[in-house]
Amino acid sequence: MNDSPVIRAEDTDVVVVGARCAGSATAIALARAGRRVIALDSAVFPSDTLSTHLLWPAGVAELQRLGALGRVEDTGAPHLTRAHADGAGHVVSTPFTPVDGIGYAMCVRRVRLDAALVATARAAGVDIREKCRVLELIWERGRCRGVRYRDPEGEIRDVRAVLVVGADGRRSTVAQLVGTREPFADKPSGRDCYFAYWRDSEDAQRHIAAQWRAGTDLGTAFPCDDGLVLSLVQPPAEPGPLRPGDAERRYEQAIGRLPGLTERLRGATRVGRVRSATNLSSYFRRSAGPGWALAGDAGHFKDPITAQGIRDALRYGRILGERTAPVLGDPVALDRALRDWERLRVRECEGLYQWTNRLARGEAMRPWEIELYRTAAGDPRFASAVTDLFSRITEPADLFTPYQALSLSTRALWHSRAHPVAVVRDAAREVRDIAADRLESWRTLRAEHPPRPRPDTRTSPTSSARPVTSCPGDHHV
Repeated sequence: MNDSPVIRAEDTDVVVVGARCAGSATAIALARAGRRVIALDSAVFPSDTLSTHLLWPAGVAELQRLGALGRVEDTGAPHLTRAHADGAGHVVSTPFTPVDGIGYAMCVRRVRLDAALVATARAAGVDIREKCRVLELIWERGRCRGVRYRDPEGEIRDVRAVLVVGADGRRSTVAQLVGTREPFADKPSGRDCYFAYWRDSEDAQRHIAAQWRAGTDLGTAFPCDDGLVLSLVQPPAEPGPLRPGDAERRYEQAIGRLPGLTERLRGATRVGRVRSATNLSSYFRRSAGPGWALAGDAGHFKDPITAQGIRDALRYGRILGERTAPVLGDPVALDRALRDWERLRVRECEGLYQWTNRLARGEAMRPWEIELYRTAAGDPRFASAVTDLFSRITEPADLFTPYQALSLSTRALWHSRAHPVAVVRDAAREVRDIAADRLESWRTLRAEHPPRPRPDTRTSPTSSARPVTSCPGDHHV
């Protein structure tokens, strides 16, 4: 007598694991192209997740392309029309260059942002299934052909599909099951991240996205929905696990070392606990294979210091859906489209990835960085070009050319002529850093054939099936 449970099975075109930013964007694009999409998530929406959630104008433009901007605007989050940056006492204040007519940033708490995206996906025809945990992938002749998951009632179900998209965050279950959890490029951050919400005391600064740097510390204030302001600090990383009270202490100490941030929060009242993200590492994982892809943080993550995670999740999730929808019936064309999509993301993100890694070192501002702030404070055109980096209008390689680096170093040498050795050392280090970045791009990031993953194609008994991880969705800290 066979006591094995009966596994309910069904077919669809695409299964998306994780229904937050990258997952919803992918699913929306596919559904609008007429494809049948099931999106699984372990959360019940509306649901919060660890994230600092600033969207520069390019990110807001992605919401517009997805048809989700109206729902996001309904959250009441203010339009942030001006960028304020204070580095070593040099203040830079600029408006944002519009992207597709969007000339403002937005900071929307994830509990509301994700709910707006899920609602948009449902309206597009996506079958969103909550409280579902993926147990394993279904393989057939080396191709991923679906997922096995546990539903809210505890039943185990199979969904067969032409394509499985893992959009399930940094600790991705799908990445582990296809054998690509180990990145082919990674860089540990030199900073920890602590943030909390404050009830704003006045409206005068609720249109400004602000950042301060002093010594080794960095802090921000981004007005968001419900009259709150998100304030984040990124001091140098400290070794070891967090003990009770560490996050609160380090957060308050870092704010105290940033006079501009202290002044910005004067009169504001903190709401809720301090949240933390430590032991961060930026990376690229192999993100495409026969019948599978990794979107959002599941495949690529950058330190939150440049606030790029949600924009990239939305953009490359949307592009993944748009490029695969027409070729789902042709395995050869589908695999080619997946490879091309992966290379596109690497090519478009590598410059910001390397620049982000430099900012995330956790060091005091270097002479050339101080000179950059000094120059931008006196040159509105240069200031706008620097701000445009965050909306990906300007690429780091276009702005920080060898000529510009030499010019900044020369001026830094003049302003620090009492201590020229430090400036010369800094200039030499900058040259080495540029050379190392180019070598990394040549050897790894631009490689035509990144290291191949080893998928876990084992079949485990349904009675003992377990999720590899309980971490759902995208986590953009």
